[in-house]
Amino acid sequence: MHFSIAATLLTCTAAVQAFSDSSPFFLLSSAKLVDTSLGDKQIRTSSYVTSKAKELLASCPTSRYILVSQPNVHADDIHDAQSGCTMPNLCRAVFSESTQSRFSVREVVGNILSQTLADYITATCVEHGKQGKVEQVELPRLPSTREKVDRAYALIDNDHKLGELLDTLGDDYTVVFFSDPNEFKAYEPEFVAPVHMDIKRQSNQEPVVFRRQSNETDNRPLFEKYQFFTPGIFMGFLALIVLGSILGVGLKALSSLEVSYGAFDKDMGPAAQKKQQ
Repeated sequence: MHFSIAATLLTCTAAVQAFSDSSPFFLLSSAKLVDTSLGDKQIRTSSYVTSKAKELLASCPTSRYILVSQPNVHADDIHDAQSGCTMPNLCRAVFSESTQSRFSVREVVGNILSQTLADYITATCVEHGKQGKVEQVELPRLPSTREKVDRAYALIDNDHKLGELLDTLGDDYTVVFFSDPNEFKAYEPEFVAPVHMDIKRQSNQEPVVFRRQSNETDNRPLFEKYQFFTPGIFMGFLALIVLGSILGVGLKALSSLEVSYGAFDKDMGPAAQKKQQ
Protein backbone atom coordinates (compact mmCIF):
# COMPACT_ATOMS: atom_id res chain seq x y z
CA MET A 1 0.00 0.00 0.00
CA HIS A 2 2.79 2.44 0.78
CA PHE A 3 3.95 2.21 -2.84
CA SER A 4 0.50 2.88 -4.30
CA ILE A 5 0.91 6.62 -4.91
CA ALA A 6 4.20 6.32 -6.75
CA ALA A 7 3.03 3.22 -8.58
CA THR A 8 -0.02 5.09 -9.80
CA LEU A 9 2.18 7.65 -11.51
CA LEU A 10 4.80 5.26 -12.84
CA THR A 11 2.39 2.64 -14.20
CA CYS A 12 -0.08 4.91 -15.99
CA THR A 13 -0.15 4.13 -19.68
CA ALA A 14 0.87 6.65 -22.27
CA ALA A 15 -2.21 6.11 -24.42
CA VAL A 16 -3.97 9.32 -23.42
CA GLN A 17 -2.46 12.60 -22.32
CA ALA A 18 -4.77 14.59 -20.07
CA PHE A 19 -2.96 17.86 -20.76
CA SER A 20 -0.23 18.23 -23.35
CA ASP A 21 1.22 21.21 -21.45
CA SER A 22 1.38 19.51 -18.04
CA SER A 23 4.29 17.93 -16.18
CA PRO A 24 4.86 15.40 -13.38
CA PHE A 25 5.85 16.13 -9.78
CA PHE A 26 7.67 13.94 -7.24
CA LEU A 27 8.54 14.57 -3.62
CA LEU A 28 10.61 11.84 -1.94
CA SER A 29 11.78 12.09 1.63
CA SER A 30 13.57 9.86 4.12
CA ALA A 31 11.41 11.42 6.84
CA LYS A 32 7.89 10.27 7.62
CA LEU A 33 5.56 12.97 6.32
CA VAL A 34 1.84 13.00 7.00
CA ASP A 35 -1.01 13.25 4.49
CA THR A 36 0.87 12.55 1.27
CA SER A 37 -2.12 11.03 -0.53
CA LEU A 38 -3.96 12.73 -3.37
CA GLY A 39 -6.42 9.97 -4.18
CA ASP A 40 -7.08 8.73 -7.69
CA LYS A 41 -7.28 12.14 -9.36
CA GLN A 42 -3.77 12.88 -10.56
CA ILE A 43 -4.47 16.28 -12.10
CA ARG A 44 -3.65 19.36 -10.02
CA THR A 45 -2.68 22.96 -10.55
CA SER A 46 0.80 24.23 -9.80
CA SER A 47 -0.49 26.48 -7.01
CA TYR A 48 -2.09 23.52 -5.26
CA VAL A 49 1.01 21.35 -5.59
CA THR A 50 3.28 24.14 -4.38
CA SER A 51 1.14 24.79 -1.32
CA LYS A 52 0.95 21.06 -0.60
CA ALA A 53 4.74 20.71 -0.85
CA LYS A 54 5.22 23.68 1.49
CA GLU A 55 2.81 22.07 3.93
CA LEU A 56 4.81 18.82 3.92
CA LEU A 57 8.12 20.64 4.35
CA ALA A 58 6.88 23.14 6.92
CA SER A 59 8.78 21.43 9.76
CA CYS A 60 12.10 21.19 7.86
CA PRO A 61 12.05 17.37 8.21
CA THR A 62 15.50 16.63 6.71
CA SER A 63 18.91 18.25 6.53
CA ARG A 64 19.39 18.01 2.77
CA TYR A 65 17.04 19.09 -0.01
CA ILE A 66 17.59 18.42 -3.71
CA LEU A 67 15.36 20.42 -6.08
CA VAL A 68 15.64 18.79 -9.50
CA SER A 69 14.15 20.61 -12.48
CA GLN A 70 13.74 18.65 -15.71
CA PRO A 71 12.40 21.15 -18.26
CA ASN A 72 9.91 20.00 -20.87
CA VAL A 73 9.21 16.53 -19.45
CA HIS A 74 5.81 14.82 -19.49
CA ALA A 75 4.57 11.95 -17.36
CA ASP A 76 4.40 9.79 -20.48
CA ASP A 77 8.13 10.36 -20.98
CA ILE A 78 8.91 8.75 -17.63
CA HIS A 79 6.81 5.66 -18.22
CA ASP A 80 6.67 3.64 -21.43
CA ALA A 81 4.01 0.99 -21.99
CA GLN A 82 6.57 -1.48 -23.38
CA SER A 83 9.83 -0.82 -21.53
CA GLY A 84 8.33 0.45 -18.28
CA CYS A 85 10.20 3.18 -16.40
CA THR A 86 12.48 5.19 -18.69
CA MET A 87 14.31 6.86 -15.76
CA PRO A 88 15.59 3.88 -13.75
CA ASN A 89 17.59 5.99 -11.30
CA LEU A 90 14.56 8.09 -10.42
CA CYS A 91 12.38 5.00 -10.09
CA ARG A 92 15.00 3.35 -7.91
CA ALA A 93 14.88 6.36 -5.58
CA VAL A 94 11.07 6.21 -5.48
CA PHE A 95 11.04 2.58 -4.37
CA SER A 96 14.14 2.79 -2.20
CA GLU A 97 13.86 1.39 1.34
CA SER A 98 15.26 4.62 2.77
CA THR A 99 12.43 6.61 1.19
CA GLN A 100 9.72 6.78 3.83
CA SER A 101 7.36 9.33 2.26
CA ARG A 102 6.23 9.86 -1.30
CA PHE A 103 4.09 12.60 -2.78
CA SER A 104 3.46 12.53 -6.54
CA VAL A 105 1.19 14.17 -9.08
CA ARG A 106 0.99 12.91 -12.63
CA GLU A 107 -0.40 16.04 -14.28
CA VAL A 108 0.62 19.45 -12.91
CA VAL A 109 -0.86 22.30 -14.92
CA GLY A 110 1.19 25.46 -14.55
CA ASN A 111 4.70 26.43 -13.54
CA ILE A 112 6.47 25.44 -10.32
CA LEU A 113 9.25 27.85 -9.41
CA SER A 114 12.37 26.24 -7.99
CA GLN A 115 13.53 29.43 -6.31
CA THR A 116 10.20 29.79 -4.50
CA LEU A 117 10.57 26.34 -2.92
CA ALA A 118 14.23 26.96 -2.12
CA ASP A 119 13.50 30.24 -0.34
CA TYR A 120 10.64 28.67 1.60
CA ILE A 121 12.74 25.70 2.77
CA THR A 122 15.61 27.97 3.82
CA ALA A 123 13.30 30.28 5.77
CA THR A 124 11.49 27.36 7.40
CA CYS A 125 14.68 25.66 8.54
CA VAL A 126 15.98 28.94 9.98
CA GLU A 127 12.69 29.43 11.80
CA HIS A 128 12.95 25.97 13.40
CA GLY A 129 16.61 26.41 14.22
CA LYS A 130 17.73 23.64 11.86
CA GLN A 131 20.36 23.52 9.17
CA GLY A 132 18.79 22.67 5.86
CA LYS A 133 21.05 22.50 2.81
CA VAL A 134 19.20 23.29 -0.39
CA GLU A 135 20.64 22.31 -3.78
CA GLN A 136 18.99 23.35 -7.04
CA VAL A 137 19.76 21.16 -10.06
CA GLU A 138 18.47 21.92 -13.56
CA LEU A 139 18.87 19.10 -16.05
CA PRO A 140 19.24 19.81 -19.80
CA ARG A 141 15.97 20.59 -21.50
CA LEU A 142 14.29 17.83 -23.48
CA PRO A 143 13.88 18.56 -27.20
CA SER A 144 10.45 19.79 -28.21
CA THR A 145 9.74 17.25 -30.94
CA ARG A 146 7.12 14.67 -31.75
CA GLU A 147 9.81 12.01 -32.20
CA LYS A 148 9.84 10.12 -28.90
CA VAL A 149 13.21 8.56 -29.74
CA ASP A 150 14.99 11.93 -29.50
CA ARG A 151 13.34 12.70 -26.18
CA ALA A 152 14.10 9.21 -24.86
CA TYR A 153 17.83 9.51 -25.57
CA ALA A 154 17.98 12.92 -23.89
CA LEU A 155 16.03 11.58 -20.92
CA ILE A 156 18.45 8.67 -20.49
CA ASP A 157 21.41 11.05 -20.36
CA ASN A 158 19.65 13.24 -17.81
CA ASP A 159 18.71 10.21 -15.71
CA HIS A 160 22.37 9.18 -15.62
CA LYS A 161 23.32 12.61 -14.29
CA LEU A 162 20.49 12.40 -11.77
CA GLY A 163 21.66 8.95 -10.66
CA GLU A 164 25.13 10.27 -9.85
CA LEU A 165 23.51 12.90 -7.63
CA LEU A 166 21.13 10.46 -5.94
CA ASP A 167 24.03 8.18 -4.99
CA THR A 168 25.30 10.95 -2.67
CA LEU A 169 22.02 11.44 -0.78
CA GLY A 170 22.82 9.50 2.35
CA ASP A 171 20.07 8.71 4.90
CA ASP A 172 18.64 12.18 5.54
CA TYR A 173 17.25 13.76 2.39
CA THR A 174 14.30 15.18 0.50
CA VAL A 175 14.18 15.11 -3.30
CA VAL A 176 11.75 17.24 -5.29
CA PHE A 177 11.45 16.46 -9.02
CA PHE A 178 9.38 18.84 -11.15
CA SER A 179 9.25 20.59 -14.51
CA ASP A 180 7.96 23.65 -16.28
CA PRO A 181 4.85 23.55 -18.52
CA ASN A 182 5.46 20.98 -21.24
CA GLU A 183 5.99 22.02 -24.87
CA PHE A 184 5.39 18.62 -26.45
CA LYS A 185 2.41 19.59 -28.60
CA ALA A 186 1.06 18.81 -32.01
CA TYR A 187 2.93 20.39 -34.87
CA GLU A 188 1.74 23.78 -35.99
CA PRO A 189 3.26 25.60 -38.97
CA GLU A 190 5.34 28.52 -37.85
CA PHE A 191 4.02 30.78 -40.59
CA VAL A 192 0.34 30.59 -39.59
CA ALA A 193 0.49 33.12 -36.76
CA PRO A 194 2.46 35.80 -38.66
CA VAL A 195 0.12 35.52 -41.64
CA HIS A 196 -2.92 35.89 -39.42
CA MET A 197 -1.35 38.87 -37.69
CA ASP A 198 -0.61 40.54 -41.02
CA ILE A 199 -4.18 39.99 -42.20
CA LYS A 200 -5.54 41.33 -38.94
CA ARG A 201 -3.24 44.33 -39.09
CA GLN A 202 -4.32 45.10 -42.65
CA SER A 203 -8.01 44.68 -41.82
CA ASN A 204 -7.74 47.13 -38.93
CA GLN A 205 -6.24 49.82 -41.12
CA GLU A 206 -8.55 52.27 -42.87
CA PRO A 207 -8.54 51.98 -46.67
CA VAL A 208 -6.47 54.61 -48.39
CA VAL A 209 -8.36 56.42 -51.13
CA PHE A 210 -6.58 58.85 -53.42
CA ARG A 211 -8.86 61.59 -54.67
CA ARG A 212 -8.08 64.41 -57.04
CA GLN A 213 -9.77 67.69 -56.60
CA SER A 214 -12.34 68.54 -59.25
CA ASN A 215 -10.68 71.81 -60.16
CA GLU A 216 -7.26 70.28 -60.66
CA THR A 217 -6.14 69.85 -64.28
CA ASP A 218 -4.15 66.80 -65.26
CA ASN A 219 -1.48 67.96 -67.68
CA ARG A 220 0.40 64.71 -67.93
CA PRO A 221 1.23 63.25 -71.38
CA LEU A 222 -1.26 60.88 -72.94
CA PHE A 223 0.85 57.73 -72.45
CA GLU A 224 1.37 58.57 -68.77
CA LYS A 225 -2.31 59.15 -68.08
CA TYR A 226 -3.53 55.97 -69.80
CA GLN A 227 -2.16 52.49 -70.21
CA PHE A 228 -2.46 51.33 -73.80
CA PHE A 229 -0.32 48.22 -73.73
CA THR A 230 -1.33 45.79 -70.96
CA PRO A 231 -0.22 42.17 -70.46
CA GLY A 232 -3.60 41.01 -71.76
CA ILE A 233 -3.19 43.00 -74.96
CA PHE A 234 0.35 41.66 -75.39
CA MET A 235 -0.89 38.06 -75.05
CA GLY A 236 -3.67 38.80 -77.55
CA PHE A 237 -1.11 40.05 -80.08
CA LEU A 238 0.97 36.91 -79.63
CA ALA A 239 -2.08 34.69 -80.20
CA LEU A 240 -3.05 36.77 -83.23
CA ILE A 241 0.43 36.34 -84.74
CA VAL A 242 0.31 32.55 -84.28
CA LEU A 243 -3.20 32.22 -85.71
CA GLY A 244 -2.39 34.61 -88.57
CA SER A 245 0.68 32.59 -89.54
CA ILE A 246 -1.43 29.41 -89.60
CA LEU A 247 -4.03 31.12 -91.79
CA GLY A 248 -1.35 32.41 -94.15
CA VAL A 249 0.17 28.94 -94.57
CA GLY A 250 -3.28 27.54 -95.37
CA LEU A 251 -4.07 30.19 -97.95
CA LYS A 252 -0.65 29.77 -99.55
CA ALA A 253 -1.23 26.00 -99.78
CA LEU A 254 -4.60 26.52 -101.46
CA SER A 255 -3.22 29.03 -103.91
CA SER A 256 -0.39 26.68 -104.91
CA LEU A 257 -2.76 24.05 -106.30
CA GLU A 258 -2.34 23.77 -110.16
CA VAL A 259 -5.11 22.18 -112.29
CA SER A 260 -5.17 22.18 -116.15
CA TYR A 261 -8.03 23.86 -117.99
CA GLY A 262 -9.03 20.64 -119.77
CA ALA A 263 -9.52 18.70 -116.56
CA PHE A 264 -13.14 19.81 -116.30
CA ASP A 265 -14.06 19.47 -120.04
CA LYS A 266 -16.52 16.73 -121.09
CA ASP A 267 -14.93 13.79 -122.88
CA MET A 268 -16.57 13.38 -126.36
CA GLY A 269 -14.32 10.61 -127.68
CA PRO A 270 -15.45 7.16 -129.03
CA ALA A 271 -14.89 5.52 -125.64
CA ALA A 272 -17.19 7.99 -123.92
CA GLN A 273 -19.93 7.52 -126.58
CA LYS A 274 -19.72 3.75 -126.27
CA LYS A 275 -20.00 4.00 -122.51
CA GLN A 276 -23.11 6.16 -122.81
CA GLN A 277 -24.73 3.56 -125.07
